[in-house]
Amino acid sequence: MDPHSVLQPDVLIAALIILVPFLYAAFYPDRVPAAAQALPKPLRIAAPALLCLPYLFVARAFHIFHWQWLALYALLPAGVAFLLEQARWADKGNRGNWRDFLVLAVLGLAVDLRWFEPAWPHGYAAFGKMLLLDAGIFAFLGVRKLDGVGFDLRVRGSDAAIGFRELAFYAIVAVPLGLGLGFLHFHAAWPQPLRAIGAFVFTFLFIAIPEELFFRGWLQNLLERRLGGFGALLMTAALFGLSHWNKHTTGFNWRYVIMAAIAGISYGRAWRAQRRVAASCLTHATVDTLWSLWLR
Repeated sequence: MDPHSVLQPDVLIAALIILVPFLYAAFYPDRVPAAAQALPKPLRIAAPALLCLPYLFVARAFHIFHWQWLALYALLPAGVAFLLEQARWADKGNRGNWRDFLVLAVLGLAVDLRWFEPAWPHGYAAFGKMLLLDAGIFAFLGVRKLDGVGFDLRVRGSDAAIGFRELAFYAIVAVPLGLGLGFLHFHAAWPQPLRAIGAFVFTFLFIAIPEELFFRGWLQNLLERRLGGFGALLMTAALFGLSHWNKHTTGFNWRYVIMAAIAGISYGRAWRAQRRVAASCLTHATVDTLWSLWLR
């Protein structure tokens, strides 16, 4: 990503449109359902179509505009909101509805298989990922009013205690196993502190939060209502592992799948302890940072 292109007004406007609703939901989570429900139903369903605007601004800045991508980023978020509006009324017992899982499958596969990356210039695929996250946040929290998600990034001391406890439990298993599988390799020296801090912040914001909200706050949360706590933990961890099948390889990366699935158990335990995404994000971001800077 070219630093100069990031400073273009159109790109900055696109980033603000993406980040403002995300940060508002993260720091004022209790206000999201009330704000969404205050809208008339047709507007509540149609409003997420505005998430096409970041694509419009970025495409204009890089001269890569295509109508089909604009239509996709308008219709998909509105379609997600429509399905979850239907799920809220169809699922009075709040046990999870087929529409919930259909939405999760579409959003998850779109990110994992990089369906929409061709819409964006090189280095800007994260914009598309965050757009889908915004669509999910509005739909699950505001429209569906899904409870027990725990999307609250006002980090508490208990989040840190739980997050780093699960990090320690994971390390006891993962380090010997990863070294034995040839997945982990110790580096001779620790990275510079500023580089480590920067890597942690980036990972926390753009990797840990989207993945933990999706896998723990939404998926594990909904599966618990059908499979119970232990079954949901194992199922979500397995799916989290499988979502890494194509990372850093052109084939099936079975070592990454195993390590990620075990990590998913620790992340799921961290979220489940107090049903807070912040705790599992701390575990996730620390694991990824240590791996990328010292053990890859």
